[in-house]
Amino acid sequence: MTRYGLLCLLLGVLAWGQAASTKPSSATQKSAPTAAAGQQSAAPASKPAENPAQEASSTPPDAPVITIPGLCDHPPADKTATSSCTTVITRAEFEKLIDSIQPSMPQRSRKQFATRYANALVMAEKAEQMGLDKDASYQEHMKLARIQVLSQELNKALQEKAGQIPDKDLEDYYHSNAPKFEQADMERIFVPKTAQLPPDVKLSDEELQKRNKESETAMKAEADKLHTRAVAGEDFNKLQAEAFQAAGITGSAANASMGKIRRNTLPPTQVSVMDMKPGDISSVIVDQNGNFIYKIKAKDTMTLDQAREEIRGTLRSQRMQDSMKAIQDSATPTLNESYFAPPPAPTLQPKPGQSAKPKPTDPDD
Repeated sequence: MTRYGLLCLLLGVLAWGQAASTKPSSATQKSAPTAAAGQQSAAPASKPAENPAQEASSTPPDAPVITIPGLCDHPPADKTATSSCTTVITRAEFEKLIDSIQPSMPQRSRKQFATRYANALVMAEKAEQMGLDKDASYQEHMKLARIQVLSQELNKALQEKAGQIPDKDLEDYYHSNAPKFEQADMERIFVPKTAQLPPDVKLSDEELQKRNKESETAMKAEADKLHTRAVAGEDFNKLQAEAFQAAGITGSAANASMGKIRRNTLPPTQVSVMDMKPGDISSVIVDQNGNFIYKIKAKDTMTLDQAREEIRGTLRSQRMQDSMKAIQDSATPTLNESYFAPPPAPTLQPKPGQSAKPKPTDPDD
C-alpha cells in the first residue's frame, strides 16, 4: 500500500480531528533475527511535558520506538514459512511522522498514537495481501487523499509565508492605525432597558407588552436622572447601585469600573466614547440592551512593543486571506444547476376510493 493510502487509513482509524499535512516517512524495514523483537522501546513518561521532544530526549534518534515482528513489505513466497521480518521505527522516524500530522501532540497521547499507527501498518499489509489496493474504490480514495494532502500542504506553505512579516511592516501598520491602539480607563453606568418583573407576577402577552413599554420609558427617565447627577460629580459606583435598585436587580456587585478599554472591545453603538477626553462624561447612549453612561478617567496608547504580536497576527491573517482569495479567484468552478438542483417535492397521492380531482361545487348548494 502506498504511503498516502496508509496515511489515509491511519487517519480514519485515529480520528484525530486534524487531516494530515504531508505523507509519513517510510518505516525502516529490516530482516532481523528473533532477538530484534526485544529491542529497546521508548520509555513511557511519568507525566506530560510542555515540549514532548524534551521529555524523550534521553532516547537516541536512531533508537527503536516501535518494533513489529512479522511485518515486512515483501513476505516470503512460501506462506507456510515463518517470517523473520521485523519492522522497526526509530525515534527520528516516529517524530517526523508526528510533525507531519500534529506537531503539538502531547507526550501522553503519543503512546496511543504509536499503538494505533502500528496496528494500521499491520492492517495495510493485510489489505495489500488481499488485493484491496487494486480495487476501483481504493484508487478513488487515493485521488481524494492526494488532493487533500496537497491542498493542506499548500495551506501550510501559505501560512508560513504569511507569517514572514518584516519589522517595517509592523511599524507601518502601527503608525497607520494608531487609534486602534488607544486605551481608555473608563467607568460606566448601565441602566437596564426594562425593570425586572417579579417572579410571582403573571401577565398575558398583551399585558406584558404594555408593561415593558412603560418600564422602558421609566428606565430611560431614570438613566437621564443618573446622568445629571454623574455630570454633577457623584460617584459612579453609587449611581450604578441605584440603577440596579431601580431595575429590581439584587445580588449583583455595583462596580462601575471597566479598567482599560479599547475600541475593538466596545459595541459599535458605543465606540464613539473613545473620542472623548479624560474627565468627559458621555450622554445617555441607548441601544437594544439598555442605557449606558461613560466617563473617561485617563487615556494612553499602547507602545509598538506591546502591540507587536497583535499586529503580527492581524497582518498574518490578512495576508493569508488575500493569498487564498487570489488562488480561488484564479479558477472559479461552475456547477450544473440542473444536476445539483434539489429533487422536486413529492406530489400528494389520493387515498384509496378518493378522487384525484376535487368535486365541483354545486352553485345551488
